[in-house]
Amino acid sequence: MKFNYTFLIAFLFCFQIGFSQENQDAAILKILLSKYYKNEKVIVKNRLQLLSFYCSKAPNNEETFEVITKSELLKQNSVEIKKQINNKLEEDWSKEYNTVFNNQNQYLKSKVNSCLSIDEFHKVSKRFNDNNQRLMIVSKPMYFAKKYCLVKVAFYRNIEHNYGCYFLIEYINDSWIIKETLNEWET
Repeated sequence: MKFNYTFLIAFLFCFQIGFSQENQDAAILKILLSKYYKNEKVIVKNRLQLLSFYCSKAPNNEETFEVITKSELLKQNSVEIKKQINNKLEEDWSKEYNTVFNNQNQYLKSKVNSCLSIDEFHKVSKRFNDNNQRLMIVSKPMYFAKKYCLVKVAFYRNIEHNYGCYFLIEYINDSWIIKETLNEWET
């Protein structure tokens, strides 16, 4: 029986692309968690945490079209970005969350709650009867031009004062750097 090296090479290439995408998503998640949890307190017993992390990757939607029109770089790569818009996305952050905190980033982990669903967030908010809690929702990162990423972050509260924006992130010298904040909104 002959061994098919072409099949092996194709398999390894596809495996590498999938593995690489997961690692890139984990790197993006780490940047965003580090940014927004920087000022949060370390979790201790019975302390109310004000910022929670939403388990699901939010799908990218038509709002992305508006963001594209506000940046020349995004306009130049609009076809590649638009291909990644998927309203029916059903993915969560569990693999990336585990990658970020598996034997590393333990101080950051001491500030980040386990992720919550929207129902779990409402239960926590109701239990403490306080409206200062926020749920951080991160969309599925959209990669383009081999070194850029566009990702939406939104903060949901039971009351008004919600907030959201898009981040344009660039891969420079083996790390992702936030380059620009786009389409900020607040209610």
